[in-house]
Amino acid sequence: MQSAVTNSVTKGSLNISAVGPRIRSARVAAAVIRSTMTLAVLSVLLLSATHPAKAQTEAVLYNFTGNPDGANPESRLTADSAGNLYGTTYSGGLGSGTVFELSPNSSGGWTETVLYNFCSESNCGDGANPTYAYVTFDSQGNLYGTAYAGGANGYGVVYKLTPGQSGWTETVLYSFANSPDGANPVNGLIMDAAGNLYGTTYAGGSGGNGSVFELTPSGGNWTEEVIYNISSTYSGLAMDAHGNIVGTTYRTVFKLKPNGSGGWNPNVIFTFANGAKKGTDPNGTPVLDSAGNIYGTTYAGGADNAGLVYKLSLGTGGKWTEQILHTFDGIYGGKPLAGLVFDSAGNLYGTTTQGGRFSDGVIYEMVAGSSGYTFRTLNAFMGENGNGSYASMIMAGGYLYGTTYQGGSSGNGAVFAANAKATVTTTTITSSPNPSNYGDLVTFTATVTPAPPDGELITFEMIGQAPLSGGKAVFQTSTLPVGKTRVRAIYFGDLNFLPSRSAWMTQVIK
Repeated sequence: MQSAVTNSVTKGSLNISAVGPRIRSARVAAAVIRSTMTLAVLSVLLLSATHPAKAQTEAVLYNFTGNPDGANPESRLTADSAGNLYGTTYSGGLGSGTVFELSPNSSGGWTETVLYNFCSESNCGDGANPTYAYVTFDSQGNLYGTAYAGGANGYGVVYKLTPGQSGWTETVLYSFANSPDGANPVNGLIMDAAGNLYGTTYAGGSGGNGSVFELTPSGGNWTEEVIYNISSTYSGLAMDAHGNIVGTTYRTVFKLKPNGSGGWNPNVIFTFANGAKKGTDPNGTPVLDSAGNIYGTTYAGGADNAGLVYKLSLGTGGKWTEQILHTFDGIYGGKPLAGLVFDSAGNLYGTTTQGGRFSDGVIYEMVAGSSGYTFRTLNAFMGENGNGSYASMIMAGGYLYGTTYQGGSSGNGAVFAANAKATVTTTTITSSPNPSNYGDLVTFTATVTPAPPDGELITFEMIGQAPLSGGKAVFQTSTLPVGKTRVRAIYFGDLNFLPSRSAWMTQVIK
């Protein structure tokens, strides 16, 4: 049994007001400003001090430190009905990765709890280094997952975590033994209505290049069977409403259909040509819509060989056809390893590992319309707010949640939230009196609508800053020089409110 390790943070809250970095600099000290050059320099300093370090529609909920909380998360997250988030880290903890929980806390932040440290047993018999491996709940609240290495034979495990009063207990359900049963499981598990588990291995199987396996419970034991041999990527599996399994190899998209006798009928439904403009290397786990169409990403291919977003549809005669929804150019995103997630309106969201303003990848949206999808970038990763998002995001409560393998405050990766529907704001500015005499107290008032949370800062560019209260921020000064001073108000936004700037106004000092 592994005891829990907790680490509390207050860097974000989905309750609107506290998400994302909040810069609370002091008001600029009063001083007589004697030249427009001095004002310009002060303006640069103010903007540098108050502009948040990342785009406002994304916020880091937790920064991993390595020990004891884990490092390098590359798994998709899993959410429960209470809003808690669960995932795995590839390394950190005792050194070979962790299973963790993030829970909202009373201070508006998130508390991280390590549910299990891998390699807690001698020779890592309990598994090591979960790779792209999310966790899956059953109806009793147990968690299931995979670890790439360790186990009785060193080729990885399928495990179960059971909650109890003193923590979570890990049970190894199956240890892989390479050929012919597969080796090095990746990307987690899916569970059918009967409680059977399905997953993929990166190696092993009859061809040595990977497999799709089924794990069936029987009398307290589990029986493993390879149901399809593949040339594996790190991609996982999806299951449609009819119990068919969909997955990808380096060059294909396949479907496994139950044959009614306990077996499976495999069918390659689409083949990507090597280096083709229609995409290649589909690493992202596919997703399906209610009509059975398949959506996914390719790491390479496309016009600029930076990958693409595709849709596969079943046409007449049982033939599947590809529609390219977006081709990445490497500048506004490129090389996606993660798959996609839908919102309730049918829009698609994903991440890339490259491109964007800081070349650390982006969060993007594919907006569904009558004539197709429109691509737009929601956020650029820049290191401090994450770097290298390898796993698909999830959508919960209108927010997107995901992980980055690197970046964050210590470089060991992060958990982030993003909001594709942040409210557009408008900022205006007034001053009184205007004109005024030298030495008079001048009051500048900025108004932001709709009103963001109290306490967020407004920069009065050229002169100072002040906090918002009820959508208004007031800054007073008696040190403006004789002449004309241009001032505008800037609101830098947060996870739920987009940035806005007022028009420039001129304050006249006699």
